[in-house]
Amino acid sequence: MISMTSRKAGLLILVLACLAAVAACGSSNNTSSGAGSNPTGPVTVATRSGPMGTYLTDGQGRSLYLFVADTSGTSTCTGACAAQWPPLITSGTPQAGSGVTASMLSTVARADGTKQVTYGNHPLYLFTGDNAAGDTNGQGVNAFGALWWLVSPAGSAITTAATPTGGY
Repeated sequence: MISMTSRKAGLLILVLACLAAVAACGSSNNTSSGAGSNPTGPVTVATRSGPMGTYLTDGQGRSLYLFVADTSGTSTCTGACAAQWPPLITSGTPQAGSGVTASMLSTVARADGTKQVTYGNHPLYLFTGDNAAGDTNGQGVNAFGALWWLVSPAGSAITTAATPTGGY
């Protein structure tokens, strides 16, 4: 016969397992920020001004970068590279925020079938080392075979080497 204490412990374990499963489902990145694999709509590209001038951001103010190794509007950042430098993904037509030229926004198909946002023919990326809106810890980083730069509203690389923000 099972004791009442064993039944309560078993029930507690079952409840905790269910809560863990619900929490895991609730933590998926299913937002329109573009950082996840399942964006729910078009992303917005905007601008922000800082020590390196005015640069592109996503709709949440996170810095956007270009990868010098990308050519002809095609992304070469996959696997471990894309894990550290997530591509800005959209499920719709990217939207131009303040300071952004809408005609310079487009998308390019990635190998996994997702649509990566481009600006001035440069695929756009976030950086996992940026912890908050306005952080620019990826500026001038040499990783995965080439340099990473913030993108100006004119569509060019901002090659100013400045002290990164955010304490990375």
